[in-house]
Amino acid sequence: MRALIFGDVHGNLVALEEMLQKERGEVDLLVSHGDVVNYGPWSNECVQLLDSIGCTCLRGNHEEAFLKGSYPGENAIVKAFFQHCYASFTEHDTIATYGDGVAVGDYKVQHTLNDRYIYPDTDIETLNLQQNAIIGHSHHQFSAETASGIKLFNTGSVGQNRKFINVINYIIYDTSSAELSLKALVYDVDVVIDKMKIDNYPSTCLNYYQQKKRL
Repeated sequence: MRALIFGDVHGNLVALEEMLQKERGEVDLLVSHGDVVNYGPWSNECVQLLDSIGCTCLRGNHEEAFLKGSYPGENAIVKAFFQHCYASFTEHDTIATYGDGVAVGDYKVQHTLNDRYIYPDTDIETLNLQQNAIIGHSHHQFSAETASGIKLFNTGSVGQNRKFINVINYIIYDTSSAELSLKALVYDVDVVIDKMKIDNYPSTCLNYYQQKKRL
């Protein structure tokens, strides 16, 4: 079985559709590990699309915030994104059905571990991993392995790459061969920014996207 495992779409329909167009016909299973919503201008549409194609969807911290109706953090930019995106969000019932984690082959897929942002330079020995895991949350794609041989993969972000804003990251996992591949695609992020301008995003949100590096 081949699985497409991804996450942190963050309302970016353009990036989501680009990835699905390339990979959907080549896989047997689709798994989103969370944060379909917020930031980008298409939170509703991304939720609806994944629901319509039978994707197994897990809940991230941004789904939690949308279900509660408030963002718990102190970051002013994230708060601005939340206030703008949440005002027009309607898919509460759908994201309420999202699970916490799912087993795929030899891996447990979930949004993150211990509510932490886990980066390429994180000492994964401190995570006390008990099984192979595939996560997201930090928007950085990487793989690591503990001294005892437990593997950790971060898919990176589909819709809001923190290194290069115009790059889509995800994973293809072949459970039969045990091969797990980190994937990347370049897309036109200006389409997203133009839609944000049409939707009257706050300038602080537009600046966040416009000032990011591109590949």
